[in-house]
Amino acid sequence: MTYMVDLVADLGEGFGAYTMGDDEALLDVLTSANIACGFHAGDPRIMDATVRHCVRRGVAVGAHPSFPDLVGFGRRAMDLTPDEVRTDMLYQIGALRAFATAYNTQVRHIAPHGRLGNLVATRPDYAQAVAEAVESLDRSLIVLAQDGALADAARARGLRVGIVGIADRAYRDDGTLVPRSEPGAVIHDPGEIAERTVRMVTEGVVRGVGGRDLPVECDTVLLHGDTPGAITLAHRIRRELLAAGVQITPLANVLDAKAANAEAANTEAANARAANAEADGTRAANTTAGRSA
Repeated sequence: MTYMVDLVADLGEGFGAYTMGDDEALLDVLTSANIACGFHAGDPRIMDATVRHCVRRGVAVGAHPSFPDLVGFGRRAMDLTPDEVRTDMLYQIGALRAFATAYNTQVRHIAPHGRLGNLVATRPDYAQAVAEAVESLDRSLIVLAQDGALADAARARGLRVGIVGIADRAYRDDGTLVPRSEPGAVIHDPGEIAERTVRMVTEGVVRGVGGRDLPVECDTVLLHGDTPGAITLAHRIRRELLAAGVQITPLANVLDAKAANAEAANTEAANARAANAEADGTRAANTTAGRSA
């Protein structure tokens, strides 16, 4: 079996004279990028430079919209209405699309950031707001999310969904992330993070805080670039995935292959059902003929 996965990281998260992480070094590892759109980080100059660097390196551009929370880096809960969430999504994605157009590329996906990213996994009203914004703006956009309400809302609208695996974050036994405010929410051991990543991609499981393996989908692995040793860890994860026989490729390719595999499996199942039905019919006919004789 051939395993495929996308590698993505949050980029462009500086502001003005301030920088966060080594985006240039991280681009050597990535196939996709979530680019801050100005609400939790980023500004016009940083967005411009980040898109330019992605285009030069062949990294797919994605929008990383958030709550309007520069001071809290988008990690604080805010009491927005669903319509405010929807219009904030349109505003931020639209801003990044302008820079993408300037560099003859496209925004390929959207990935809500921080507290908003966590809430859309559990709040159907926020999930619907984000999905509605994407549907009204560009149905070709891939919605990148944790498994949960946003993934469900996007699929219900016929949008493509990529499920993100976050190997350096602890998972509760219900499959949601342990909040950063709680002890043990972030995993720091490089070996453990690399091992968790490989298992997510090749086995479809992650070890939860309760000690049991939880089933997870993982179309893309989120690499963090703003922690000590992040670049070294990102290279290690990429090496260990390749050593495990995983093909690293942009998210659209992963989803295309996944859809093709699902279609092939459905066709095989349909053929098997037809063959079984034909065999049942033959047996029934033979039984009837035997009784008549």
